[in-house]
Amino acid sequence: MTDHPVSPGLWALAWRRLRADRIAMAALAVVGLFLLMLVLSAGGLVAADWEDEVAVNYAPPGFVGANPALAALAQPQRPTPPNAFDPLADELDTLKREVQATHPPVAKALTLPFGADKWGHDILKKTIKGGETSIVVGLVAAFVAVALGTLFGAISGFYGGYVDDFFNWFYSIFTSIPSILMILTVAAVLQQKGVTTIVLILGLTGWTGPYRLIRAEYIKHKAREYVMAADAIGASSWRKMFSHIFPNVSHVALVQVSILVVGFIKAEVILSFLGFGVPVGTVSWGSMLNEAQNELILGKWWQLAAAAGAMELLVTAFSLFTDALRDALDPKLK
Repeated sequence: MTDHPVSPGLWALAWRRLRADRIAMAALAVVGLFLLMLVLSAGGLVAADWEDEVAVNYAPPGFVGANPALAALAQPQRPTPPNAFDPLADELDTLKREVQATHPPVAKALTLPFGADKWGHDILKKTIKGGETSIVVGLVAAFVAVALGTLFGAISGFYGGYVDDFFNWFYSIFTSIPSILMILTVAAVLQQKGVTTIVLILGLTGWTGPYRLIRAEYIKHKAREYVMAADAIGASSWRKMFSHIFPNVSHVALVQVSILVVGFIKAEVILSFLGFGVPVGTVSWGSMLNEAQNELILGKWWQLAAAAGAMELLVTAFSLFTDALRDALDPKLK
């Protein structure tokens, strides 16, 4: 008895094509590096102290040293004799020692490759922490948008008729309004700033693209033999939609996720730049660019360069990987 070779599946063929594409693998490595940075930042292992004042205000790139005020505060405090003319001196010394014990200042010399902002924060650590916010917004909002688009598209394409007409009418309402106006409208309605609000804004306005593609795939697949066979054995409509058809169209949803991540990262930057983004106390690439517009007047360009450079690197790598993934999952391409 001879063993028959097993044909590789769609995902195995796609991975084989991706590995043969050097640009795609390099882009995947860059994206993986940013995701690793996200995990380390979220876990507090990297850039957890980004709010510490470690340098003078607007320290230029390559600055070596520490904030003189912090260095002075870090020196051991000698007990001062009682001062009859200043009754608050003892209380101030006690308060200073308590602050030093609970929040020890940084007095050692540091090298800041990207300089510092107007508060003396390390721009490099600030960029890493801002990337955590922007990437989380892009990823979560993309999954929300694709989940809604897949659900609506599956129901519309599978059932057809009046159900399809209703979803097409709903789709037409969203697509008839320019996307930026729709985003700003939802932001004005929600009114509350925060990462969750931005995710909802982008997810609730970005489902139209996945909906159109998934609907077309379901219309094409619902008449195929394997769906008819599932219907013959009594499978329910939801089982046919999500257990039989969806695995055969999941590559479309995956590509849409990777495409929307890029768009939503840029959208978060626009929202934060316009003041609809993250609240005060939360840093993102958009909020850094918002701060940098005032710094450019003073000739302080390094915060803009750091945030824009990090965003450009990630968006370019994600775009290249998305193009390669779409080609790798296309069965018409050999």
